[in-house]
Amino acid sequence: MRKRDEETEEWRRLYNEELFDLYSSTNIVQVMKSKRMRWVGCVVLRGARRGTYRVLVGKPKGKRPIGRPRHRWEDNIKIDLQEMVWRHGLD
Repeated sequence: MRKRDEETEEWRRLYNEELFDLYSSTNIVQVMKSKRMRWVGCVVLRGARRGTYRVLVGKPKGKRPIGRPRHRWEDNIKIDLQEMVWRHGLD
């Protein structure tokens, strides 16, 4: 989204914080992380014998493609937990 700067009379892009203030909605990234953490909690509570748990922690067989490995769900959860510890100072 773009906005005309009042001082320079030029168009410029709006920063995420400005968009947040403008639309006063929740941060979609935080909502996605919250939903992912909630889903993992439900999966773990159901137990290791369920299919969803095996999908969460499973290691697929076969060759991996060349290049940087993609993030798995488990990797994303670990990153989210680290961010929570860093942001809230939890130990």
